[in-house]
Amino acid sequence: MNEYRILVVDDEDDLCEILKFNLEMEGYKVDTANSAEEALKLDLTQYNLLLLDVMMGEISGFKMARMLKANKDTVNIPIIFITAKDTENDTITGFNLGADDYISKPFSLREVIMRVKAVLRRTANLQRKESEELQYKGLVINVPQKKVTIEGEEISLTKKEFEILSLLLQNAGRVFSREDILSKVWNDEVYVLDRTIDVNITRLRKKIGEYGKNIVTRLGYGYCFECE
Repeated sequence: MNEYRILVVDDEDDLCEILKFNLEMEGYKVDTANSAEEALKLDLTQYNLLLLDVMMGEISGFKMARMLKANKDTVNIPIIFITAKDTENDTITGFNLGADDYISKPFSLREVIMRVKAVLRRTANLQRKESEELQYKGLVINVPQKKVTIEGEEISLTKKEFEILSLLLQNAGRVFSREDILSKVWNDEVYVLDRTIDVNITRLRKKIGEYGKNIVTRLGYGYCFECE
């Protein structure tokens, strides 16, 4: 019996119960909510994964995801979108919101379970300690102290390098475009070129040694921190 907690949010009560039953058979602890409004009343920080329907009432799955990603306490919770909509634009919207996977109805329960296991396995590789410390193996970021250590030895990063590494590690597996990184790290600073991102990434890779290979380039899309 594992200790993973999953929240299923879907306005179809029968679907919630089917998913709850089958995921519990796999050993997960599962709760359900029939709307985003109902889900948002829960302590979402206790969950390791959300299965989130896109097409719901006043607050859609996409809108709820935006709310979670804007909150420092819930930004790291993995999300799998479930929807009857399967157009390319909807899929892109989901991934741009930080979704970890996307399942279109109708789906097989075996597929859902496989995808849940894959996302949990991928995100579990990244150890997070009370949001004050980000850690992947021997690479540790102390967020309050703005300090990075590798195997216990502190390394010197510029402010921008630190913020890029924190952004990528905190959202491991998610691809950030150059525009995303510029908006989050440089904010409203003017005259910053895309090339500036590439230069900072190159320097950062060198400084973090063996972990430099974990910062991967997705040609045509951007950068992400990939856990092995």
